[in-house]
Amino acid sequence: MDIGFIGLGSMGSAMARNVAAAGHHVRAWNRSGGSVEGVTMLGVASEIFDADAVLTMLSDDAAIRSVILDADLLAAARPGLIHVVASTISVAFAQELVAAHDKAGIGFVSAPVLGRPDVAAKGNLNVLVSGAPAAIDRVRPLLEAISGRIWRMGDEAPAANAAKIACNMMIAMAIEAMAEAVVLTEANGVPRDSFFELILGTLFGSRPYQTYSANISADTYEAGFRARLGLKDLRLAREAAGGANRVLPMLDAAHARMGEAVDAGWGDLDWSAIARFTIENGRCS
Repeated sequence: MDIGFIGLGSMGSAMARNVAAAGHHVRAWNRSGGSVEGVTMLGVASEIFDADAVLTMLSDDAAIRSVILDADLLAAARPGLIHVVASTISVAFAQELVAAHDKAGIGFVSAPVLGRPDVAAKGNLNVLVSGAPAAIDRVRPLLEAISGRIWRMGDEAPAANAAKIACNMMIAMAIEAMAEAVVLTEANGVPRDSFFELILGTLFGSRPYQTYSANISADTYEAGFRARLGLKDLRLAREAAGGANRVLPMLDAAHARMGEAVDAGWGDLDWSAIARFTIENGRCS
């Protein structure tokens, strides 16, 4: 396939490299320039939409609006093109993108991903995909090049965005749960490593618990997924809940705690740094 890429951060560059390695012709544009092995870099974003499919991996709603919608790139798209948005975006903005693509006569697929940059580099992301079945089928070779598994979330594109936001919400809750458990167990003489060995070997052996318990155990929070982006995703979850007229009290608590960690100056640390905030502030004054 002839594939266009927009957004070559740590995730996007790994994804583009894997797509090129799978034998696709890949051209890319990035706001800050750069290069990726096997990928042809273009100097004009509009040329990216002269392709069979375009994958966008920009940071948030505002970035996609600025680069794609405000610049009216959809008007430059090759007839029959499918636009795949792999970013974590709001449900409301996904609905707006559906309308914009329908108006332009362009296919649109939501395909947010689960996985950190190391997972992306291995081409082993979990891809949450939704949209028109025919459009998804057409871009399956692209999705297969970046994924370990593709998860169909439904025929309405925003469904995948809701699922991704819910996943990130649950990960943040898991990090906070581990931090509060450490406060409780260390206060009663249980070493942190011993407690994590217990939970990983019994009740909670999934990747988020494995990854973030290691950060908490070592008390090191080198950025993988930055706390300020985690705060953004929790805000998106609150907005989605509000838009559906739902009340989620644990989400509200996790959002508040992540906000406190960012306000403490830890926004560029890994989002598991909320655990450090909870542990350091776990004693009654």
